[in-house]
Amino acid sequence: MFRAGLYARVSTNDQQTLAMQSRAMREYAARRGWRVAVQVREVNSGAAKREAREKLLEAARRREIDVVLVWRLDRWGRSVTDLLATLQELEHLGVGFVSLTEALDLTTPAGRAMAGLLAIFAEFEREILRERTRAGLAQARLNGKRLGRPATVAAHAVEIGKLYRAGVSKAEIARRLQIGRTSVRRVLEPKR
Repeated sequence: MFRAGLYARVSTNDQQTLAMQSRAMREYAARRGWRVAVQVREVNSGAAKREAREKLLEAARRREIDVVLVWRLDRWGRSVTDLLATLQELEHLGVGFVSLTEALDLTTPAGRAMAGLLAIFAEFEREILRERTRAGLAQARLNGKRLGRPATVAAHAVEIGKLYRAGVSKAEIARRLQIGRTSVRRVLEPKR
């Protein structure tokens, strides 16, 4: 009998489906003859760190579950790359993965073939992001944008001193040099 780990997640604006996801996954596990060993629920947006998902992965690493069951793929992975990385880890651990609504069952040969296609899409997604980043940096350079870490306030220390001695206020110095007022005060005040 497989020991199943169930993972249900909703974003904050979609909380009414949490119980529905859990119920459907429990019913599916019962039909397959699986025992629910771990069930975690999470309420957060896709970009946030998923602590409950990490608890389920920890259970897989401790060999406490044999299969992870989710409602939908987008509930589990933040991106195609993240999805693939976690699926590969589960495969390495010998833990199956089933997405209920997509009928994706990585415990079967057809499901494992689908995981191969996901790997192709993940690489495609990474390449698109690299190309967009390169294009954005090139365009910024063409527009005269200085890239890299901004100059430190120490680079402005001489100019700050000159302006202050000329009677310019600290707030006006900060505005002219486009640096914070606190940074101007640090340069002007003696170290204690």
